[in-house]
Amino acid sequence: MVDAVRYNATLSRYELDLEGGLAFAVYRASPGIVTIVHTEVPAAMRGSGAGSAFVRQVLEEIRRQGLKVVPECGFVRAFMARNPEFNDLLG
Repeated sequence: MVDAVRYNATLSRYELDLEGGLAFAVYRASPGIVTIVHTEVPAAMRGSGAGSAFVRQVLEEIRRQGLKVVPECGFVRAFMARNPEFNDLLG
């Protein structure tokens, strides 16, 4: 990981600069809730753990913002199932 996750409200996504490119999580916002609809990491970094590390940072940022999460993205849903410490974020 090169940088910290950014909240990009203009593009409705969270972003993270990685050595291999840009990781992002696209969301829909509603009052108090962030619905994550898609996540993507650079192809060269898939399978390296970068996606899980990125999702962890995104969820920590959402927690910091005091919001809840609806994980429509299958990757985020699976990550949350494996990491119950984020269950308090489920909205």
